[in-house]
Formats: sequence, C-alpha cells, structure tokens
Amino acid sequence: MPKVIASIKTDPYKIEIQSPTGNIVMADEPLDKGGKDTGFSPKELLAAALSACTSATLRMYIEKHGWEIPEIKVETELTESEGTSTFERKITFAAGLADDQKKRLMAVANTCPVHKILSGHIEFKTEIL
Repeated sequence: MPKVIASIKTDPYKIEIQSPTGNIVMADEPLDKGGKDTGFSPKELLAAALSACTSATLRMYIEKHGWEIPEIKVETELTESEGTSTFERKITFAAGLADDQKKRLMAVANTCPVHKILSGHIEFKTEIL
C-alpha cells in the first residue's frame, strides 16, 4: 500500500511530501491562510489525486482498446457545504467521441482506484509516537 511521509519544519506551512520511491512534492497553504503558496494546498492535493488517477485509468483503457485519443484533461473541483464534500470532475478529450465511447469512458472514470477509495467507507487510525 502507498505510504508517504510529510515533514514540516519551521517555515510556516511549507511541507515536503516524500513517496517510498523518493519522489518529492511540496505542499503549502495559500497566502490568505498564512502560507507562502509555494505548493499545492492539502485539499488541492486531494483533488489532484483524483484527477491524476482518473487520467491514468482512462489512458490505460484507451490504449488497451487502440483508440486514437491524444489528450485527456480532467478538471476536479472540491467544494464543501454543510458537512458534505463534493468532487466535480469535468473530463475533456482531444478527439471526438461516439456516444457509446462517452458512456463507456464515464464508467471507466468511476473505476479509478482513488474514486473507489473516496466513495467507499473510510476509517482513520492515528497514533502519536
């Protein structure tokens, strides 16, 4: 399972996130929250994870079927209202699609692993060491 390590030092809200394979992403809070806006905010990272996973899942399906679709754009917006979080995804393809392709790709988008995690039951287990 994926395991990442986030580390914050004394620079307000600047967070270095490292993957087990050594990839590094910077996170930060926006200026209006006291950060310096030098990286994705945590909520932007969450929306980005869904966009990235959806894009990769669609690309795998498209490649497997040999469809000529040179580019996929996934725009994800996370909004929160009255205790409900909503992910709104808009998927754009750089090629015309038949209605049956659109229907199939919509179903495929909803099978991406991050979508499944976010739409399933989530538990948190936290310990302080």
